[in-house]
Amino acid sequence: MKVKCVICDQIEDIPDDSPEAKKLRNRPIHTYMCDACKQRIEERTNERIATGNFHLYRTIKKEDDW
Repeated sequence: MKVKCVICDQIEDIPDDSPEAKKLRNRPIHTYMCDACKQRIEERTNERIATGNFHLYRTIKKEDDW
């Protein structure tokens, strides 16, 4: 299966029977990102976290006693 990275527009081949290929075929909202872009985003995110000014705003889940 040929896929295109959403960030750098690099075209790659992934095996048709891989879980990632199945996810991309069955759910069009999911997008593909190449390994180089994933690595770059991970490094930059870790650098921002290390500065101390990075905040993740997650919703607080209330436990239901039901």
